[in-house]
Amino acid sequence: MKKSLLAAALLACTMGAQAADQNDATALNPVVVTATRTPVTIEDSLSSVTVITRADIERLQPLSVSDLLVGLPGVSVAQAGGLGQPTSLFLRGTNSSHTLVLIDGVRIGSVTTGMAAFEQLPVEQIERIEIVRGPRSSLYGADAIGGVIQIFTRHGSRDGGLKPSFSLTAGSDNLLRGQVGLSGGSENGWYNLSVGKQYTRGINACRIGAGEVFAGCFTDEPDRDAYRNQNLVLNGGYRWDNGTQITANWLRSLGEVHFDGSYQNRSRTVQQTAGSVLSFNPLQAWKSTLSIGQNLDRYDNYENQTFTGYIYSRRNQASWQNDISVATNQLLTLGIDWQGEHVDSDTGYLADRRHDTGAFAQYQVTFGHHEFAVSARRDDNSQYGSYNTGAVAWGYHFDDGLKLTASYGSAFHAPTFNDLYYPYGSGNPDLKPEKSRSAELGLSQQSGRWNWALNAYQTRIDELIVLDSNYYPRNISQARIRGVEGQLGVDLGGWQLQGYLTWLQPRTEDGGPNDGNVLPRRPERTARLDLDRRFGAFGIGATINAAGHSYDDAANAHRLGGYSSTDLRASWHFAPAWQVEARLANVFDRHYETIWYFNQPGRSVFLTLRYSPATR
Repeated sequence: MKKSLLAAALLACTMGAQAADQNDATALNPVVVTATRTPVTIEDSLSSVTVITRADIERLQPLSVSDLLVGLPGVSVAQAGGLGQPTSLFLRGTNSSHTLVLIDGVRIGSVTTGMAAFEQLPVEQIERIEIVRGPRSSLYGADAIGGVIQIFTRHGSRDGGLKPSFSLTAGSDNLLRGQVGLSGGSENGWYNLSVGKQYTRGINACRIGAGEVFAGCFTDEPDRDAYRNQNLVLNGGYRWDNGTQITANWLRSLGEVHFDGSYQNRSRTVQQTAGSVLSFNPLQAWKSTLSIGQNLDRYDNYENQTFTGYIYSRRNQASWQNDISVATNQLLTLGIDWQGEHVDSDTGYLADRRHDTGAFAQYQVTFGHHEFAVSARRDDNSQYGSYNTGAVAWGYHFDDGLKLTASYGSAFHAPTFNDLYYPYGSGNPDLKPEKSRSAELGLSQQSGRWNWALNAYQTRIDELIVLDSNYYPRNISQARIRGVEGQLGVDLGGWQLQGYLTWLQPRTEDGGPNDGNVLPRRPERTARLDLDRRFGAFGIGATINAAGHSYDDAANAHRLGGYSSTDLRASWHFAPAWQVEARLANVFDRHYETIWYFNQPGRSVFLTLRYSPATR
């Protein structure tokens, strides 16, 4: 019924490998690498996984990564204004720092805040996104309590010759965005260079009402908050006839965002990731992968034209992974990861560097209708000592395509540099890692022209880091998150329908005044519906997003109302590889907030001209 796990491993590189190879495999049977750090088909995955492809991106016509992700199972987003403004993503109700984010296998995110700057990631440079929900610390170490999101950048063609690509978007709020790329290669080697730029004068990010100047952003600046970004992706790879392969990836994003603030109102940002992967087979049944990478980010802050300070963080990382086929349909994975973190700021930290070494093992086996996976990891950190995590998962495939899964896993989140050492004595160097335990039960089916999945889970988080009344971080709270996720995809007479529904109970359980309250900025109900159809060269579609009410604070004193928004889109392939796209966002001009006092864009229209030849 299933091919051997070793054969699946040869379909694509392990974590961090060039996305082109993964897409080669997915043409026949979708393959993900993030859930297990080894390639596995979605049908055989024991994890809750969502995949967004380049075709999906061009169909949905998003302006940002958050446009792509909002409303997907377990995903909610809070944004402090419009395009380019700070964005927080909550996966399965966990904190925004509880989701591990990778770009081409390289861990990203500020070592001071612990969060990835989704708003600075150029969506036009993305080839593919894999979203894995549920704990993954037993494979990746710290921060994967809610799950892992891996973004693969656009890649080169492997069918010979040079292939240019081009897109130009214009729209509301003086938006102008362009991307130009050039790729090429052969069966053995490939490369890609892609450059992008965008600008928008934006919206007024923060609203202030009468007598409310000390709420929200603590200032009254009723102006538009502009955003501009320049980005570059460069990657390539070479595969020898014996299967040895080397790849390299580099992404750099330079941004400038204006915002409303009492002592800062403009930031210049640098987000950069670089990595390289070498994989080879010492023996027929043994695949070894060596990878190195670096993530850095810098924020230079200003009040109007006056420089007020900077924060710079860097994370160096390396990994050695070995996938060994011990028998038919049995794969053993052994590996070791290392990372070193460093922070530099104009306001010095009590400590500015730390390092972590993690060793992990995973065993995957298929016998008959059963699948089984078990993993364990030990991390040794120079700041908080040693920490052990583990996970176990089981699946059963019925003859009619129905699949039943069950899993249990532990995870942890390491305190950030801001939590531990923030200047002026406001950090707490005695903080312990946040610890979680999660259990999940899932049922899914893929059958011809339709598919569906239903997953129920519970996560308990201990030693939750919260700020007390003096804004001092402490390990005092506990949280319990219960949730149910459902999704349905079906072809109805040529109409492609994809629906998602999430029900959450993200509650505080600390025995204090906030006991039983909903965790901030996490709606308990979200839903999304995508509907698309093609009529020859023409395509039309719509997306409806809905979210129930949430609260902006732990005390649940500031209620954020529920909302729904509707987007319409159309496209026309007027020539081979050429397409015109149109999108009308927030059709009914709904006013809503995902962060108290911060506005969201109203009705907007965007037009795109795209040249995108097929690649393989």
